[in-house]
Amino acid sequence: MKPIAASLTALWMLAAAPLCAQQAASAAAPAADPVPGPVVVELFTSQGCSSCPPADRLLRELTDREDVLPLALHVDYWDYIGWKDVFAAPGFTHRQKAYARAAGRKMIYTPQMIVMGQEDVVGAHAMELAELIMSHMRRPVSVMIGAETRGGVLHVSLQPLGPVQGPLDVQLVRYTPLEHVQIARGENAGRDLDYANVVTDWDVLGEWDGTSEAQFQADLKGDSPAAVLVQRSGFGPIVGAARVRRD
Repeated sequence: MKPIAASLTALWMLAAAPLCAQQAASAAAPAADPVPGPVVVELFTSQGCSSCPPADRLLRELTDREDVLPLALHVDYWDYIGWKDVFAAPGFTHRQKAYARAAGRKMIYTPQMIVMGQEDVVGAHAMELAELIMSHMRRPVSVMIGAETRGGVLHVSLQPLGPVQGPLDVQLVRYTPLEHVQIARGENAGRDLDYANVVTDWDVLGEWDGTSEAQFQADLKGDSPAAVLVQRSGFGPIVGAARVRRD
């Protein structure tokens, strides 16, 4: 884990230097620019995949960053080789396949990371991932998202800050911060592995045309972390994201 952490840290510092200069200039200006939401990184992974643990560790590193929203989506298509992934869901496999179709790719694989619903990266390629994240951080904010709970009800507010191509799906994602699994069979047999930000639910709250302010509501029970994503329909780019603030 340490070599990955070191490479990531070094690249954050290198790639962030121009961004830090821009932020310093913005801080000196009379009017502040809108604060961007976190960069969404989806990891498609499986407990039955021997190549996945390095990517799982890399995703866990990303949980230390407020400007990144890392999400682990466990797929079920490796369950047949000896170990059934306890977090896998057919819907996550469907999501990965839909991304591939939207991008014109003919195959899916694990570990695969998708950054902001657009670029795909082999899950353990820390340098390439860091560069993509920094690239998205430099892009202008197109949507302001408010997401907070009041009395067990989630209130979502959306405000376009520029041209936003619709239609857009407003999605609610819930996840578990950390899980520990002892794997008894399959390619990772005998290993004790940690999994961060394991997605448990992925729901669509509604559709937004992106042209005017909009409000959405949904019941949100329990205290597990959640986030709201706004994504172009048809598994297009994610144009904005926000963590849910709890009352």
